[in-house]
Amino acid sequence: MSIRNIDSFTHTRGESIYLDDIPVIAGTLYAAVFGSPVAHGRILKLDLAEASAMEGVVRIFTYKDVPGKNQIGGIVPDEPLLAEDIVDFNGMPVALVVAESQEIAHAAVKKIRIDIEQHEIITDPRVAQSKGQLLVPPRKFKIGDSDTAFKQCRFVFEGIAETNGQEHLYIETQGAYAVPAENNAIKVYSSTQGPTAVQKHMAAVLGIPMHRVEIDTTRLGGGFGGKEDQATAWAVFCALAAWHLKKPVKYSLHRMEDMRMTGKRNPYSSDFKIGLDEHLKIIAYEATFYQNGGAAADLSPAVLERTLFHCTNSYYIPNVTATAYSCKTNLPPNTAFRGFGGPQGMFVIEAAIAKAAEALGVTASEIQQKNLVKTGDEFPYGQKMVSEAAECWDKAISLYDVQELKNDIAVFNASNSLYKKGISFMPICFGISFTKILMNQARALVHVYMDGSVNLSTGAVEMGQGVNTKMLQVAATVFSISPDKVKLSSTNTYRIANTSPSAASATADLNGKAVQIACEQILERLKASAAEQLNCNVSAIEIKEEAVLVNGRPSGLSWNELVLSSYLKRVNLSEHGHYATPGIHFDNTIEKGHPFAYHVYGSAVTTVTVDCIRGTYEIDAVKLVHDFGTTMNPLIDRGQIEGGLVQGIGWMTMEEIVFDAEGRLRSNALSTYKVPDIYSVPKELDIHFLETSNDNLAIFRSKAVGEPPLMYGIGTYFALRNAVKAFNPSSDIGFSAPMTPEKVLMGLYSKKENK
Repeated sequence: MSIRNIDSFTHTRGESIYLDDIPVIAGTLYAAVFGSPVAHGRILKLDLAEASAMEGVVRIFTYKDVPGKNQIGGIVPDEPLLAEDIVDFNGMPVALVVAESQEIAHAAVKKIRIDIEQHEIITDPRVAQSKGQLLVPPRKFKIGDSDTAFKQCRFVFEGIAETNGQEHLYIETQGAYAVPAENNAIKVYSSTQGPTAVQKHMAAVLGIPMHRVEIDTTRLGGGFGGKEDQATAWAVFCALAAWHLKKPVKYSLHRMEDMRMTGKRNPYSSDFKIGLDEHLKIIAYEATFYQNGGAAADLSPAVLERTLFHCTNSYYIPNVTATAYSCKTNLPPNTAFRGFGGPQGMFVIEAAIAKAAEALGVTASEIQQKNLVKTGDEFPYGQKMVSEAAECWDKAISLYDVQELKNDIAVFNASNSLYKKGISFMPICFGISFTKILMNQARALVHVYMDGSVNLSTGAVEMGQGVNTKMLQVAATVFSISPDKVKLSSTNTYRIANTSPSAASATADLNGKAVQIACEQILERLKASAAEQLNCNVSAIEIKEEAVLVNGRPSGLSWNELVLSSYLKRVNLSEHGHYATPGIHFDNTIEKGHPFAYHVYGSAVTTVTVDCIRGTYEIDAVKLVHDFGTTMNPLIDRGQIEGGLVQGIGWMTMEEIVFDAEGRLRSNALSTYKVPDIYSVPKELDIHFLETSNDNLAIFRSKAVGEPPLMYGIGTYFALRNAVKAFNPSSDIGFSAPMTPEKVLMGLYSKKENK
């Protein structure tokens, strides 16, 4: 059973409910944050007098007004809600203004005066690492003996690879609406991917137990990881004010506030060393990752871990040493972003292969193909693969007639001096599960009402990825009823407790399995009730298309009639399902284990055309073969591939985060920060669903599709680089993403220095 996105009707009519669509209660107040104007220093004086005296300002809060713990750090408790004596980044919250309107609150923020004794500002992760400024201790993944293996390699190459950050740029900015409730409780509508994280930190800040805090999320206007942990602060600000003032408080950030004060995808600066034998087999690989974590840990340590997990991408390398540093800098704390560290690791190994290929006079695809991981191969973290890598690669080569494509590009480049084409191949291998094993659990609450309709609550947060549609699809499939009979409720911490965030591409699997378990338990009770009514064995009962069958034949009893009769017999028609991913484990004391339920594979072929006078370019085509498993909803999954790919292309080409030496964000508006539009997406996009027979732990064997497609965008970078090299073989273009038109232009006319 495949159905269209259940939100498509209300989305197109403008009827879907987001945070700003919730009717405000009379007396609602509005909040705004005063952020530090300095990236690092000690607060000498904070003057709130002029702001407090403004008409319409109700109260201004500082850390002194926190009744519980002034701390919202998740992995590491290193992030105060409001600065106390030290500020660590430009925009760090120092004071919270609450006023009768948004306009007054923002006007009052401008009246606050602060004196700060400036300290050294660090924005470069390598500088931070050299000074011992780390957020957590370094991590190292290792397999074999790379030191010894390099001595046996025929070819060895070294280099540096750089990837910049990326702004989440969700359409709906960060925000929350807090409403005091009776018995010293509070209800908060939050635009968050992690309702339980908000609930947990809110309770700690307010000094109350979690059962007095209700978080409710209907849907998000985009998240991409930026609302996994970083939604917490804004919700807690509203709750803090509502708690003190006993009035509702709302805060929806202005776009420039959001861009200035929230973290981005982690930038990385990395060193690589790669060794090959005479047959182009990669024998040894070393990588050192310097992650820019920003001023607090946030999710950077977990992001760094996933970089290590994906540092060899789709390749089997017998000797690997990968070392990673999470570096503390004076930038907003960086955080989760689609791919969660995986893309940063993959870019480095692809850069290493590209450098080796250029030096050896072969194409990168020759090295890539020879080293694709096979079933039974072991990754540096100890997990052995069930691989679809070669199948995806071979299918892409044959389906898209790659040899003819290469020939056409060669002919074009030979006959054109001012335009050059480039081609690249990008295999992907992405692990599905939270790498923090305890997070791989989910619950679902299912009610079947006496009229046969069904209500479903899960811990999944809908943010445009179609997870609500898939949850509804699971319930409708298990019960074999019309999707119209099933309704999804909002994600609510009072209905579903202890939720994991909607992230890591695991949301549909975890919550879908919980829904399946709950529905199957109710179904078994209904079958027993039907068997009793029809005087037959339970094994003879089947419910199909809302009809009760006995040994495959209609019994005359409908779904609605069975549900009502079962209710009258006091049969339990509700169930709370719990699912925990089996078989996964990881021991970080030895950095070995089996952390992923399964892996997703794929291969993309990207072609581009570069204008060698201007440095501008077009993406001609991206043709890919993707391992969906057995897709349960092709339309939604195709949409995820398209969106993820374009977001990856944006990261690799035009989305350039710029901070100055003082830690001020310069790319702070949509005029200075560019994302792909209709003119910058591939002119042709082909997606082939690979048919596979391997079993997996995905819901209905439909593999997760949220994060993996972003990595296909890396291929665009290398296609552009190859086009530049076709124009200027001696170009000293290096490996620094994003590949903006400025970098292309400089690369077209740069030359390596003779040494």
